[in-house]
Amino acid sequence: MEKKNRVILVLLDGLNYKNSDCMGYMTALEREGKAKFAKVLSEMPSLSKPLYETILTGKKPVEHGVLTNEIPVMSKEKNIFSLCREIGLTTGASGYYWLSELYNSAPFDKLRDTNTHDETKAIQHGRFYTLDYYPDESVFLDGEHIREKYNPDFLMIHSMNIDDTGHKYGSESKEYRYNVRTADNLLSVFVPRWTEAGYTIIVTSDHGMSPDGMHGGKNELEAEVPFWIINDSAETKLSHKMEQVYVASIIGNLLGIDTSGMKNKAESIYRGY
Repeated sequence: MEKKNRVILVLLDGLNYKNSDCMGYMTALEREGKAKFAKVLSEMPSLSKPLYETILTGKKPVEHGVLTNEIPVMSKEKNIFSLCREIGLTTGASGYYWLSELYNSAPFDKLRDTNTHDETKAIQHGRFYTLDYYPDESVFLDGEHIREKYNPDFLMIHSMNIDDTGHKYGSESKEYRYNVRTADNLLSVFVPRWTEAGYTIIVTSDHGMSPDGMHGGKNELEAEVPFWIINDSAETKLSHKMEQVYVASIIGNLLGIDTSGMKNKAESIYRGY
């Protein structure tokens, strides 16, 4: 299948839909018609590792079998990284070590896996961290280093500070909103560089966060997240509300990889809970 676009997926872990209104830069892109925006309904359970797998495979946790954060299990499904590799596309990631465990090797070995550059892996070029408070700025800088040096067709950048402060202080806290605003500021620095380099950028989250600092269930603060796509293509259509299982096919269609095994609709149905 012919390659169409290069894609950067930014996953802001733990960002709920409600607090996306703190993100002035992303709002500006939407208002100026430079980004499309939607509300996404997370799958259940609304936990990180199961939803990384959902976002990258298009399957629900009960289908792909990754149901908890606690078990270091590798993906058994075709995913965006592996499908890229099947057609010779270059992959990279700057993110939490669970990504390495899901798509490269498990369990994670800090000495072996923190810095990964291996053409045989699903994630060929990776910088993986283990501390939830590893600065978001460093995550973005690590990702930009991978982009500039290795020129990946698909790059995932995954930050944890919003989730970390949400667990500590809750989603109604000034600390949580501060980190949302910090992520927005980082995007204002990097997105113009990426668009100039010809990338389509997707910004979303895995799950939200409750006022008491938890997630996992179907409450809208835990299960509703924002979704932006930044490109100039009129071909990419979004409903205002969509299910998370369709994110993988959106990414795959942009990259030109085979999404025939994924739930694949231009405009998905938002079933709600």
